[in-house]
Amino acid sequence: MGIHSVITFRCADGPGIVHAISGAIVAVHGNISDSQQYSSPDTGMFFMRVQVDSDASQDDLAAALAPVQARFDAHLTIDTQGRPARTLVLVSTAPHVLNALLSAQRAGAVPIEVPLVLGNHPDLADMARFYGVGFELVPTPDAPAKAAFEARVREVVREHDIELVVLARYMQIISPQLCADLAGRMINIHHSFLPGFKGANPYRQAHERGVKLIGATAHFVTADLDEGPIIEQSVVRVNHTKSVEELRQLGADAESVTLTHAVRLFAEHRILLDGIRTVIFD
Repeated sequence: MGIHSVITFRCADGPGIVHAISGAIVAVHGNISDSQQYSSPDTGMFFMRVQVDSDASQDDLAAALAPVQARFDAHLTIDTQGRPARTLVLVSTAPHVLNALLSAQRAGAVPIEVPLVLGNHPDLADMARFYGVGFELVPTPDAPAKAAFEARVREVVREHDIELVVLARYMQIISPQLCADLAGRMINIHHSFLPGFKGANPYRQAHERGVKLIGATAHFVTADLDEGPIIEQSVVRVNHTKSVEELRQLGADAESVTLTHAVRLFAEHRILLDGIRTVIFD
């Protein structure tokens, strides 16, 4: 079959949803190659992700699903399976996450297209260019400059039809308005400690307290700092022998792997929002 599509479907739970979706797909001679679904007992919502092979066009598939969408008042998306998601990356000075993300893109492990890396420091310009990606510097020394940076983010989103914005250790707080404008489309990464440490030198604090677990959390960005819906997390067990620098390197590795995985999940339409939680079809 010619066209490989991925469909996501979100609506209030009820009888007949899977039957209706499957029937619409069969009506255009589609073959379901993968299907995952979840009914949330907490919110009463239904979620489904379906991969379809069909000779019918996506317009025909959308037309067949339109009555189903209307019947269940559903949020529906249809996209070409594997199509690279247009992605803007924001950076400051830390190189590890950007390197991991662009390396995974080059290797074909993450289906994204990055037209631009936007930085508030010049440090990562050479790295972006090494991967064949443009780099633009917009310094943020004060509040007006930070507003100009966010204005440029909006311009790039419009100019390049950006679907996802990734904060690859971009060390500035995002304004509530930009958080709202890009709700569900902006992903951040931060370290995770048990117990948690904030502020300056978190790895030194972790070392002083003798933590046994460190890790990273990738989440959607909201106006509540580092508290958006969680997409992916990883942890590494450590012990008293680890130096501050060793802890920092382990944390950097965890951040790189975790954010790259979260971006892949987004690009493959495997994340559906359920209020302040996420449903992940991995």
